[in-house]
Amino acid sequence: MKRLSRADVRVLFPWEGKGGLRRWIGLGRMRPFLLAFMVIGFVWVVGARERRATGLRTSRERLLEVRQGIDRFMAENDGGCPPSLSKVSEYMPREEVPPDAWGRPFRLICPSSRPGYDYELMSDGPDGEPGGLDRIE
Repeated sequence: MKRLSRADVRVLFPWEGKGGLRRWIGLGRMRPFLLAFMVIGFVWVVGARERRATGLRTSRERLLEVRQGIDRFMAENDGGCPPSLSKVSEYMPREEVPPDAWGRPFRLICPSSRPGYDYELMSDGPDGEPGGLDRIE
């Protein structure tokens, strides 16, 4: 039996040698796939956030446009409420009232139940639930 010299004996830490942390992080051939899935996941999350933010901006822009039409209607009708949003379209630059960014009609409550407001105009938001937490007013 051959004796090992002091130079041949070496203590390995878990991150050294063939196993342990170094092998787990390395993942060998799977590293490119894992990296690709992480990049795709990141792009998907950022894209979802941007789609939602774009929808919110679009809905707010359309709300302002419809508000201007309602204000013109009320000014020409002695402060009277429009019976529906279709009557407001006559007072808007567009021929019809646009839907919100998710394709649903805006909700008009006239007269308003909130003090200090003549009417309430809102979008139900991305989830479409009336009065939900993500509604846009």
